[in-house]
Amino acid sequence: MRLLLALVSLVAVASCFDIRIPETKEWYQHATFYQIYPRSFKDSNGDGIGDLPGITSKMKYLADIGIDAAWLSPPFKSPLRDFGYDVSDFYSIHPDYGTLANFDELVQESHKNGIKMMLDFIPNHSSDEHDWFIQSAARNATYLNFYTWHPGKINPTTGNLEPPNNWVSVFGGPAWTYHSGRGEYYLHQFTSKQPDLNYRNPAVLNEMTKMLFFWLDRGVDGFRLDAINHLFEDADLRDEPPANGAPGNYDSLNHIYTKDLREVYTVVYNWRDQLDQYSRENNRTCILMTEAYASIEDTMLYYESADRTRHGAHMPFNFMLIYDFQANQNAVGLKHAIDWWMNNMPARHTPSWVTGSHDHSRIGSRVSENRIDQAMTLLHTLPGTSISYYGEEIGMLDYKEAQTFDGRDPNRTPMQWDNTTSAGFSTNANTWLRVHPDYPRKNVAFQQAAESSTMKHFQTLTALRKHRTFAYGDYLHRTVGTSVYAMLRELRGEDSFLTVLNMAGSDYQVDLGDFTNLPQMLKVEVAQPSSKLKAGDTVDISKVNLGPYDSVVLRAVNSAASVRLSLITLVLLVIKYIFV
Repeated sequence: MRLLLALVSLVAVASCFDIRIPETKEWYQHATFYQIYPRSFKDSNGDGIGDLPGITSKMKYLADIGIDAAWLSPPFKSPLRDFGYDVSDFYSIHPDYGTLANFDELVQESHKNGIKMMLDFIPNHSSDEHDWFIQSAARNATYLNFYTWHPGKINPTTGNLEPPNNWVSVFGGPAWTYHSGRGEYYLHQFTSKQPDLNYRNPAVLNEMTKMLFFWLDRGVDGFRLDAINHLFEDADLRDEPPANGAPGNYDSLNHIYTKDLREVYTVVYNWRDQLDQYSRENNRTCILMTEAYASIEDTMLYYESADRTRHGAHMPFNFMLIYDFQANQNAVGLKHAIDWWMNNMPARHTPSWVTGSHDHSRIGSRVSENRIDQAMTLLHTLPGTSISYYGEEIGMLDYKEAQTFDGRDPNRTPMQWDNTTSAGFSTNANTWLRVHPDYPRKNVAFQQAAESSTMKHFQTLTALRKHRTFAYGDYLHRTVGTSVYAMLRELRGEDSFLTVLNMAGSDYQVDLGDFTNLPQMLKVEVAQPSSKLKAGDTVDISKVNLGPYDSVVLRAVNSAASVRLSLITLVLLVIKYIFV
């Protein structure tokens, strides 16, 4: 009996290795997000244009590849001068994409498959075909100041009427356009078809806030706030100081009066308060994500106010894996890019990692096709949330000859589902953008059937992300020379995982012995399709052989957990011996 008591005590002591239980996390804090460009995802009616029923038909597919949340580029009614980012009715669905009933069906199907549904929301501007703008231009009293108008000024030299200041559009050229009907200039920080809403008018803020809750009531789980840092401009319309860019280009001015103004954060903090209240009342967590190309200091203020009394976005978008994961990037530069975000992020918040979007060239075209799998390995093993763009799971590439409407068209081509007509995107041979000609070998059906593929690699990684170590664990990363980047994910009481990337284009045998808390022998948990290593292999930590642009995830079985299991097994055997 004394032996039995001693063994039980030993098990109790072993169990004390767990010092602190990790805080419970909300769904978004370790989710796998997936951006859908509705026009290009799946056409259900054969008109060559993607639509909401088409997306609905693919919800099970998204669940199968491990997606936790999908966010849609704008499906709202629009003249499509900027393909949905020029909204003419925030309460309606564009007829090309379907109806409100189709949208409701999509949300229901996404939730049925365990997938949250996010909407792209465009708060900064509307279309010039929105009724508000039409009424404002006609000087309707209700909408008179819904936009920023100015009569302009007379040039003392030429006598010509000119815009009120030197502000330029993000796309270049003046940020002011003269409206002959109203006889005044209106402000547009983007195209002239996208007049800026005037958030200094409380009625505008009230209307835009109402829209958020209209969509939340239809089951939406949150929003990505597009171009949020352009929401306010200097009330005095002062000229912006010059910068080093070419005259007329956006970077020709230092934008101290047209973006990142403090009033922007107040709006975001207030929206967060209202969403938190809505979440409590409806027993579901709805979130805000923000898109802002800003300094690191200004970006971090979207998480919370400087005095930590107000919360803003649950996640600001982090584009470092787009801008810094480049063909010529080495391990040291990659580590710096990750540290840049993590070292500036306030405590107890969630980092996000974005590898692609409708505005950026695809990974394989931006970096190189043989780096796609490596990028996916990194994306899905970093702490926080992963955000990928449709088609990345099969390694889709830009198609430069598809450019028809917009300079960003090459990365918006139809999703490649199989090797039938139009890659299975549509039954119509004529699609709104041409399908990439590589679709016979780069498609979902082909990669599902293959023994090894980018898609199966993606699927394996998203499944691994659900492990407690990735959801709750800490990270430690370092480089070995300039070629190898290595990141350890660990959580007390759980197995540890070591992500290893060879950033060089040649074979590399790496010694990872500086990770002193790992055993000598590690198991290969995940290896990219082209790797010399295979899942299940055992490797010596002092000599891990990596191929060119290789990536693997190695696993170390938790020793404390193994000790506890062995002791428990021993106790059970003793009990069986004594009492049987």
